[in-house]
Order: sequence, then structure tokens, then C-alpha cells
Amino acid sequence: MSDEILVNVTPQETRIAIVENGLLQEVYIERSSRRGLVGNIYKGSVQRVLPGMQAAFVDLNLARTAFLHESDIRPVYGENGVEIERDINAKLREGQEVLVQVIKDPLGTKGARLTTQISIPSRYLVYMPGANSDGISQKIEDEEERVRLKTLMEELRAEDGESGFIVRTAAEGASRESVAGDRAFLKKVWGSIQKTAANAKPATLVREAMPLVIAVLRDLPEAEIYKVRIDSREAYRMVMNFVETFIPQLLPRIEHYPGERPIFDLYSVEDEINRALSKRVQLKSGGYLYIEQTEAMVTVDVNTGTYVGQRNLEETIFKTNLEAAQAIGRQLRLRNLGGIIILDFIDMKESAHKEQVLRALSNSMKNDRARHHICDVSPLGLVEMTRERTRESLGHILCEPCAICGGQGVVKTLETICYEIFRELLREARQFDVGQYLILAAVEVVDRLLEEESNSVAELEAFIGRPIKLQAEPLYAQDQFDVVPM
Repeated sequence: MSDEILVNVTPQETRIAIVENGLLQEVYIERSSRRGLVGNIYKGSVQRVLPGMQAAFVDLNLARTAFLHESDIRPVYGENGVEIERDINAKLREGQEVLVQVIKDPLGTKGARLTTQISIPSRYLVYMPGANSDGISQKIEDEEERVRLKTLMEELRAEDGESGFIVRTAAEGASRESVAGDRAFLKKVWGSIQKTAANAKPATLVREAMPLVIAVLRDLPEAEIYKVRIDSREAYRMVMNFVETFIPQLLPRIEHYPGERPIFDLYSVEDEINRALSKRVQLKSGGYLYIEQTEAMVTVDVNTGTYVGQRNLEETIFKTNLEAAQAIGRQLRLRNLGGIIILDFIDMKESAHKEQVLRALSNSMKNDRARHHICDVSPLGLVEMTRERTRESLGHILCEPCAICGGQGVVKTLETICYEIFRELLREARQFDVGQYLILAAVEVVDRLLEEESNSVAELEAFIGRPIKLQAEPLYAQDQFDVVPM
């Protein structure tokens, strides 16, 4: 057990940090005004069918129509077990109502990605209604355990005649009663979804995905979780209710954090998040990475920087690349970078060095729960890889294109700055007993505090028991502010 999970909850957002051996590895952020859509189930309405793309656009009553590809439509099989038709025109028509699930959040200018192959996860199983077979997670490697689980699933299938269940990694070592209980629970959930969908109007939400903190605990292997610290009493009670029902062995590891010091300060998480927004990553040796995220791909350039080595140039290059490979795995998880990724290591002459660097890169990615694939070093000395992308990157969540530089760089959003001000106010209120607080900030930040965030400011005033005054500073940059005790 090495993962420590820190949960920071405010009315505006939930932030979750996964710390391994004292080092931040992953950050999840969910804002109440912009919750992720992955896992949500909708009753959609087909707007357009595009035979040339073998896809369709589906209206879910969102900002942008969603995208449904033919490969994500549940297959229809004939009596001989052969799939009947793969052409999109035979499966969908304009105006048709269809039950769909979001598998990728809207990213940039793209709408959400959909599937009609609904999957409902629980602690030990994933239920895919309509599938005609069961499966076991490839991450369960012990052959004896795989045989036990396969036999168990065959027995349960013989009892209720249902198929379409995938055994998750968390089911390793789980009892028959636990797996059977999950199975019954999932069938009940699916029945409820069908009933709700039958009475729902087109382009409406049928079932919303679980809250972020519950989903993270559900998906992480229980054996890897050392401690879960939650700074909100309400969220703590919600998590305890969930854990008591589904993961009772985790109960002793859940605790409410009432400390005055902000929970993300325990492991310098705030500092790590801010560093993860920078394109440059400093390595201990003196070398550095330069990470560039674009619409088409992510590029990572490795440089020796100030590192000059001790023996020869080849050894210096090898050691820099080796350190970079270990850092890249963490940075991809921390920043949640996905899609096509090009790694430009410093050119190495010896094939043994190339193999060791690739092995180090693979080892640094072994704890990454996102699917990924790493290719060999190309003739140009580049390493191509892909990483599954289901939600927006950390930079896209926290930042927006800079209006001053024409989109060449990024600045924190007004929303992010406001929330940073709120956290700083709470920090100040815990340390100093003063009459009131004055916030000095850029004009656009003050405007947002007076308008969209006015309720949040009022709630914060009531919580800390002191008035909050706002003063616009025309010369302040958007991300610049001061909280002045008075």
C-alpha cells in the first residue's frame, strides 16, 4: 500500500491528489459549474448521419452535439452468431432516439464521444448489458485466481442466465458473496436505467456518473490505498457510507482532516500543481524537459541543460535520458496528457543505452491506469507513444489561452484565480484575528467576484465571520492578487 489520497472539497470544486511515497502523481479536479460527463447516460436524438465518416452527431442538449462512431454502436448478431450489418445507415437514422453513454468529455472544439454499448461499473464488476460473454481484467495475472474467477462467473451465469460482466482488478481475492452481490446490484441499476429512459424525453440525462471522490475510490485497487484524508465533513460522511457498503475493509483508512493547515499543503501539492502548468520541468542532474501540448499532439524535448557529466559525452547523454524517462511517466500522469505523444530524447549511439531508456520509460508508466502504448526508438531518434485521453488535461482545466499573447501561452482562468483568493482568505482567517479583509485584484477578477461569484463571497464572509472588501487594481495582471488583513 503506497497511495495516499488527499481530498479538498469546497462548494465550487472538488480536488483529489494521489500521492505515492510522498510524491504527487495524479490530480483530479471537478468543478460544480462544469462537471465531467464521462459515464453519464443520456437518451439522445440523432441529428445527422454521416455515411462518409461512418458516424453520427447526436443531440444531448449540451453546448455541442456529441459524436457517435459506428464502431461504438452495439453489434447486432443473427441466429448464426454473425454480426448482421456494420453500415451506419442500417443502424441509425435522423430523428431516432438512442440510449448512449459518454466515453470522452468534450475536448477543445470537439463534442463528447459516445457509445451505445452501455457499461455500468461497481466495485468488482463492470456490467455491459446485451453483451453475450463475460471477461476478466488482464491486470489479474495470477493464473490460479483467473481460473477461480472464471469458474465463479460461469456458476453465477448458470444461476441467473445473465452475461456481459467484466471482472475488475479489484475482484482479485474477492469472495463469492461479494461478487454475487455486485452482480445483483448492477442488474437492479440497469433495470432502473431502462425504466427511466422509457419515460424520458429525447436529449435528456438518464443517469449521472458517481461523484468524483467515489469514482476514484471505486476504481483504485483497495490494496494500494494507504490512507484517505478528506477536509470536508459532508464529503467524509458520503465516502464513509459508500465504503461501509462496498469496501468495508477500507474503513480504518478513511479519516476526516480538520487541521488548520490546508490539506494540499501537507505534501506541497499546490506548488506541484503550479509547476505542472509550466512547460519546463527541471531534472535533478541539471537537465530539463520541455513539454508542449498542442491540438494535434504532445511533444517532450529532453535537454542536458547545465549537466556536463563526468566521463564522456555518450555517458552524459545516457544518464540525462535515463533520468528524463523516469520523469516523463510521472509528468504524463500528473498533467493528464494524452493522445499522440512524441518524445525527443537526446541522440544515443549505443543500442544498449536505447533499450535501457525504453525500459526505464516503460517502468515509469507501469502504475498508469490510462491505456498506453510505447514504440521503439525511430530512425530519427524519436520515441512515439499514445496514452488514453478521456478527460481534459490539467492545463486545459486550470488555464485558458492568453488574450495578450494571442494564444501562444496560457494564463489561469478568472474562475481559478477567484478560487485561489478564497483559499488564501481561509488560510489568513485561520491564522489572524482581524476586523476585515481587503482583496486587491485585477479589474476582471473583481468583476467576477461581484457578479458570478457573489454568492460564494457572501458564503465565505458568513463562514469566516468577517466582511470582505474588494478593490480593483488596473495595473494588476489577471493572476495577480493580494489579500490584506485590516
